[in-house]
Amino acid sequence: MRHDYLISAKQLSRGDIEAVLDRAAEIADDPGAVAHSHDNDLLGLLFFEPSTRTKMSFDTAMKRLGGDTVDMGSVESSSVKKGESLADTVRVIEGYTDAIVLRHPSEGAAKLASEFVDVPVINAGDGAGQHPTQTLLDLYTIRENAGFDDLTIGIMGDLKYGRTVHSLAHALTNFDASQHFISPESLRLPRSVRYDLHEAGAQVREHTDIENVLEALDVLYVTRIQRERFPDENEYRQIAGEYRIDAELLEQAKDDLTVMHPLPRVDEIAPEIDETEYATYFEQAHNGVPVRMALLDSIL
Repeated sequence: MRHDYLISAKQLSRGDIEAVLDRAAEIADDPGAVAHSHDNDLLGLLFFEPSTRTKMSFDTAMKRLGGDTVDMGSVESSSVKKGESLADTVRVIEGYTDAIVLRHPSEGAAKLASEFVDVPVINAGDGAGQHPTQTLLDLYTIRENAGFDDLTIGIMGDLKYGRTVHSLAHALTNFDASQHFISPESLRLPRSVRYDLHEAGAQVREHTDIENVLEALDVLYVTRIQRERFPDENEYRQIAGEYRIDAELLEQAKDDLTVMHPLPRVDEIAPEIDETEYATYFEQAHNGVPVRMALLDSIL
């Protein structure tokens, strides 16, 4: 890694990505080798939105490296509730920690925060913007299960508000990957993301029907329809449940298809898929620990 912060997947080269993934593989094979490498380091966890996997895996990763975490806690129990600005919050936390992990509902919040502090800032999700550490663990899971050579991937669900989708699509332009985007018309990729992908040399293939492309896929990356991002509840209700992966549908898929999901899921993947060889989404979540260990080890 050539950076002392991570705000967007767009800043990552193929070399950056492979360095983190290779290091993560080493750590996964022998986690004890880095058990005391950051004994005196403290990581600040600033989560302005709910989180299970990202927050807990960063906490676990820091502690497995020998360090510890300082958690701001809920917004309701912090000075943010009193009207404190993000700039002031991060400047205070900078004095307590060696790096900051920030999740915030406003797109661009992590970039803004990085301009006010000298410690590394890691974006753990900024509204409908980016989620680059999720992308790193997604790429690790893809590499372990399907590889990057001549990869055909379908990305399905909420492509408009899905920050994991935006980050992953950008990162995949570094590899030999054919990307297919499946969504309702109202949840297509934002124009700005499509433009960036075209600028990076990617062909953006968009579909409204998964059955039109399923047979060709090596990886199917499923996302939930994000109720909390919709400005209009009626719009959400019209779309919710429109795309669902079940055993009957996957009869059309390759036997070695890898089905992924950044989680949490609602009803877009039927529970019957969990026990099949297609399902890798729990493995994907577990990969967050070695990948974030590798990232923290590099940045710190």
